[in-house]
Amino acid sequence: MRTKPNCACATAMALFALALPASGQSVQMNFFITSEGPGDGANLGGLEGADAHCESLAYAQGAGGLGWKAYLSTVDESGAAAVHARDRIDSGPWHNFAGVLIANSVEELHSEAANLAKETILTEKGEQVNGRGDQPNMHDILTGSNMDGTAFAAEGYDNCENWTGAGEGSARVGHHDRTGGGQNPTSWNSAHSSRGCSQENLEGTGGAGLFYCFAPAG
Repeated sequence: MRTKPNCACATAMALFALALPASGQSVQMNFFITSEGPGDGANLGGLEGADAHCESLAYAQGAGGLGWKAYLSTVDESGAAAVHARDRIDSGPWHNFAGVLIANSVEELHSEAANLAKETILTEKGEQVNGRGDQPNMHDILTGSNMDGTAFAAEGYDNCENWTGAGEGSARVGHHDRTGGGQNPTSWNSAHSSRGCSQENLEGTGGAGLFYCFAPAG
């Protein structure tokens, strides 16, 4: 005699399947570079919008709900204190899509000991992002930060209205492939500033509006 499946059991199994990581993805993944930006230049909807974008991309790969945070800093504005990217990303360790260790701690992440290169900075899909020499070049990664992960500040710098503007202004970017021009060409998080905040201007200086996402270690 055939019995009917238990609805509660079937629902639980379906939810479990949704929680499983995408094929080939390490269950340890808690670091990635976005495969795409929101599409409006440096207007990310502020830190909240950027965090939501990290979560959305991770969720699509079965890695949502981990407390994803965008590695972005903001500057002092309208009485609000600056926010430092290094303070947003928990304490580590962090692993990429393939389970490769990126850094054990915030201090290591911002040192030469960090395992950060074009080959290890993978998207949430496990793919490499175009770097210098590729077409198109997409190595400028939004951070708004100094090399130590604190908020970048300079005269006239507005951080693209703290990630809400896509017009005039500038955003501090790093080079995920650790090569190129600027004041710190080999820096993954603070190579130079963009010449504008629009999608067109970001692409014109070798970017695409991408940024880094981190989650606490499981």
